[in-house]
Amino acid sequence: MKIRVGQGYDVHRLVEGRALFLGGIEIPHEKGLLGHSDADVLIHAICDALLGAAALRDIGYHFPDNSADFKDIDSKILLKKTVDILAEKGWKAVNVDATVCAERPKINPHIPAMKECLAPLMKLDVEDISIKATTTEKLGFVGREEGMAALAVVLIEKI
Repeated sequence: MKIRVGQGYDVHRLVEGRALFLGGIEIPHEKGLLGHSDADVLIHAICDALLGAAALRDIGYHFPDNSADFKDIDSKILLKKTVDILAEKGWKAVNVDATVCAERPKINPHIPAMKECLAPLMKLDVEDISIKATTTEKLGFVGREEGMAALAVVLIEKI
């Protein structure tokens, strides 16, 4: 069996007037993430991890932020397209381990819904997806609630 590991990282600024999407679901909050798409940092980190594991560059290469095709796109579509790109090259996801870095809102209550949303998109069982949440103890841009970050590690295998 041929396997590979990939890691991904993404950051987006928090702003008023936008909905907050994380892990494919909308989370009630007074601010949302700013980006060309819906700015779902968790999905973007997972896409980068998948693409990196397969040595297929990164999310910006496949879905450039200067393309009108991806303006305000739902990141779930980007994840589905990423999984399809990997499948075309003979790879599939085995599991994902991800961390969302945010001071507010509390992420833990939303993790089960995120996992339920992401599993079919990645063609995984819910138990093959780990999502954790942490703060930065009020340090840095995350601590000042200026933005959020997400990290992801994936294992893929050759089909």
